[in-house]
Amino acid sequence: MPETTPPAMNYSSIDSPDYAGLVRFLVTPLLEFPDALRVDSEVNPAKTRVWLRLAFESSDKGRVFGRGGRTIQAIRAVLVAAAAAHGHSVYLDIYDSQEQSPKPEISKKIVPKRR
Repeated sequence: MPETTPPAMNYSSIDSPDYAGLVRFLVTPLLEFPDALRVDSEVNPAKTRVWLRLAFESSDKGRVFGRGGRTIQAIRAVLVAAAAAHGHSVYLDIYDSQEQSPKPEISKKIVPKRR
């Protein structure tokens, strides 16, 4: 019996990927408390931009960011590759799940105290 190869994928015929599902797939195995994970996605089809907001327990922050931020950078690289295949640009903001008014963890500036 001859081997059959799957047909080539034409990305233009596929709808926009499930970015929230992709983030959930990548982040859930890293978490000690996966039930606390919240992923919100907002897609602007006219501008081809995707905003993802990720929230989880603050005790899992080290697991998600990784040593020197390597893990979160790898997650961002996967998201950028998936978005680029569909002509989108993607933005990922990370929030603390305990905050009432969310402020991105990434945009926090840490200013050393002067002595």
